[in-house]
Amino acid sequence: MFSFSDYLIMPAIAMPMVAIVAVALDFALGEPRCFHPLVGFGFLANKLAHFNPKAKQSSPTQRFIGLIALLVLILPFIILAYWLCNQFITFFVANTLLLYFAIGHKSLHEHARAVSAALNNNDEDLAKTAASYMVSRDSSAIEPIPATVESVLENGNDGVFGALFWFFIAGGTGALLFRLANTMDAMWGYKTPRFFYFGWAAARFDDALNYIPARLTALTYALLGNTKLALRCWKSQAPTWDSPNAGPVMSSGAGALNVKLGGAARYFGEWHERPVLGADNPPVLNDIERALALVRHGVYIWLGIFSIITLMIASIAHA
Repeated sequence: MFSFSDYLIMPAIAMPMVAIVAVALDFALGEPRCFHPLVGFGFLANKLAHFNPKAKQSSPTQRFIGLIALLVLILPFIILAYWLCNQFITFFVANTLLLYFAIGHKSLHEHARAVSAALNNNDEDLAKTAASYMVSRDSSAIEPIPATVESVLENGNDGVFGALFWFFIAGGTGALLFRLANTMDAMWGYKTPRFFYFGWAAARFDDALNYIPARLTALTYALLGNTKLALRCWKSQAPTWDSPNAGPVMSSGAGALNVKLGGAARYFGEWHERPVLGADNPPVLNDIERALALVRHGVYIWLGIFSIITLMIASIAHA
């Protein structure tokens, strides 16, 4: 194991390079097509949820059972990741691979550009189908362009910046923790009869881990786009959104792009009237690429800032 002084200095020197390599690896290869670790994790989560036949009961007990189930699933992987990330032999590989598995930068571009490609070929049905892979809405009622822009902005935080933030804080272990929590929220955090109580802990844990990253993501979008409008939309519109973290991200992103998002959407056969976010301009096809640019350029800025901060830490540690 590293000594205490090594632990302070080594990440300051190596971690920016690890982050850059992991992001480059993701953008070169994308997510693994086969044997993705999260697929196996999701399988375990499904199996564990099925062991709880009383999940629909409304009681504090179900919330407690959901919390225990969450800890049982996550803790073994986090403990193993921490051990691997702090061994001299496995330090670089473990941290790099964990961040690579945690981010979805390339896949976000692939999914969004599949919608753009379909629309460029005047295939509305294919565009709706492609957009439905990004959002949990009924494909027949999807408006592909706004749905895709919304998904890019929201998943920019959930699939990219959140993982980077926790990597900067706690290395590969932090990135893994964030991605597992995000996966658990996606699987157990829905407010359906089955998961309303059982999935409470998963949803709240994801909210807690996302609180700071979401606001840094919103700030990133604002700085890279129409800053004044983004900040104004963030302040006035974010509180109207159901999610405490998606609200700042999507309102700031909509303002940064100067487009109108939100409004009516159909989920599982039911229409929901969501608050309107952003400006009065309906998004057009090119706004999908503009939204991707916010995420992509934001990643470059975050990596640069992380490198500067860690070099400063290294200088102070050597002083």
